[in-house]
Amino acid sequence: MGEAPKAKKALITGITGQDGSYLTEFLLKKNYEVHGIIRRSSNFNTQRLDHIYIDPHNTQARMKLHYGDLTDASSLRKWVDAISPDEVYNLAAQSHVGVSFENPDYTADVVAKGALSLLEAVRIHIENTGRKVKYYQAGSSEMYGATPPPQNENTPFHPRSPYAVSKLAAHWYSVNYREAYGMFACNGILFNHESPRRGENFVTRKITRAVGRIKIGLQKKLYLGNLKASRDWGFAGDYVEAMWLMVQQDKPDDYVVATDDSHTVEEFLKEAFGYVGLDWKEHVLIDPRYFRPSEVDNLRGDSSKARKLLGWAPKVGFKQLVAMMVDSDLELAKREKVLVDAGYIDSQQQP
Repeated sequence: MGEAPKAKKALITGITGQDGSYLTEFLLKKNYEVHGIIRRSSNFNTQRLDHIYIDPHNTQARMKLHYGDLTDASSLRKWVDAISPDEVYNLAAQSHVGVSFENPDYTADVVAKGALSLLEAVRIHIENTGRKVKYYQAGSSEMYGATPPPQNENTPFHPRSPYAVSKLAAHWYSVNYREAYGMFACNGILFNHESPRRGENFVTRKITRAVGRIKIGLQKKLYLGNLKASRDWGFAGDYVEAMWLMVQQDKPDDYVVATDDSHTVEEFLKEAFGYVGLDWKEHVLIDPRYFRPSEVDNLRGDSSKARKLLGWAPKVGFKQLVAMMVDSDLELAKREKVLVDAGYIDSQQQP
């Protein structure tokens, strides 16, 4: 009998984020050895991976974490060479659109220049070793910005934030390295994708977190900005499969990943509050600070190319997604209330 095929190795930047954690789960189920680059922090920032983490001293551990940063090109080159991955997924970013207006330089350093540094690290590794390495760049529907929907791979880009401009630079860096060096570099233009693991300062999670706390009696008001903005919201767990499918193709290409349906923030509010029998209008107030200097009105994808060529389709619909997030945040609020009632935390910190 011959030896069993060697497990593929994947290197993920942004492994501690929402998408990184779902992609890690997905790849581990496919028997990959998964390596993640994480930033050093004085606080633990690996909560989304805790349920699958195994101490590296354990021979069964197939997920390994390494300190590095997209703003440190030397660390990227070091880990690409040391790990020798078969697939590289660049998911790391300063990913908050609103924050990118406040920290534009940092956003560009991480999102745009960071992607270029990683591409260059992979290119040099391929040149020096002769290995085949496939590269995935996480794009964003925000790159379309002011361009009216539906948006597909041929739709003109018109970014409306430093984040979107930086993502667009990373997108074109990937295209350039594909064309100039023959690298397998593909772009996934993912429309908004959410989950219970979404960061709490993103509007969907901000809403469902507030719904749980208001229902349990820990919060009274929720402050938001533009309720008329419309987005194509899907489930992050579905979207990581599309990332993987892109990398499994014979030739690199760019794909839109979306549900092809859109809803306004107001519709999300109505669905989330209504799910627990509350009227959102009794709890939501508008705060001008949450309006952005340039707004993106309507993003709705056309993912027909991914559906046809990758055989991909979303499994979780809008109502199911909202219910999933509210259920999770209700449980979180119940646990929080136990701590409030015991005097360990102060519920008055919230509005």
